[in-house]
Amino acid sequence: MNIPIMVLIVMTLVGLVFGLVLAYANKQFAVEVNPLIHIVEDILPKGQCGACGYAGCQAYAEAVVINPDVPPNLCIPGKKPIADQVATLTGKAAPEMEPRIAHVRCSGGHSKAVKVYNYKGVEDCLAASLLQGGPKGCQNGCLGFGTCVKNCPFEAMTMSEEGLPIIDAKKCTGCGKCETVCPKHVMQMVPIGAPVTVNCNSKDKGAVAKKLCSVSCIGCGICAKNCPHGAVKVDNNLASVDSHICLEKCTEPTCVAKCPTGAIVPAIGVASISESKKEIAANASK
Repeated sequence: MNIPIMVLIVMTLVGLVFGLVLAYANKQFAVEVNPLIHIVEDILPKGQCGACGYAGCQAYAEAVVINPDVPPNLCIPGKKPIADQVATLTGKAAPEMEPRIAHVRCSGGHSKAVKVYNYKGVEDCLAASLLQGGPKGCQNGCLGFGTCVKNCPFEAMTMSEEGLPIIDAKKCTGCGKCETVCPKHVMQMVPIGAPVTVNCNSKDKGAVAKKLCSVSCIGCGICAKNCPHGAVKVDNNLASVDSHICLEKCTEPTCVAKCPTGAIVPAIGVASISESKKEIAANASK
């Protein structure tokens, strides 16, 4: 018998032996998988966004089925319908969820914000921010390279001609993926139906902020002084609005009319406070 044939026979026998050993080990040490895990995973949105705090839908499905302390309402994109289904399957109570949507805290597009240099490199916000904080004069403004758009698992964002993200309210699930990838923390999750928003993220003092961006918040405090309900506050030269107070108590947002730079604006798609409350109620019932 020639050598090549002998080698082939020996390798075949070795392969068979190892195959039998692996098959035996697989049978002996096999771990039973709860079939409910796959059922729960199948009803999740499959966005793999990580909003639940776990590394994907499968990891959350396993945790919510096996661990009695993991609540059934952690899937933000799935909202109430998915939470109710997971609760029914796992025999757990599903607490109420607050519907939310992504908000871009910046209006300083190409025509309104100052650039300090021309960036030529990887089209990524994180990469650009590593070079002196990025090309935009406002060190807290949107850099406009669309990292949030590229990472949105539900294709709910596009970039405008001004170099700012645009949120598609019908597609946005509020998963928060865009919020986690933005190096400037421009993206923010707000309650659906929030009547007004602050379209600025600048921490610069008034004169500097105004010089760098014509629509920046200058921290003047006029909005806070004119809000009778205490829903608006100014901290570190930047205004912020408590949407819950605004929805509960405000009927006429004077902060919008009083803001001298237009940094506080009505939320996109919201025509009035009453409409906001109706939208909140409608989303809560879904």
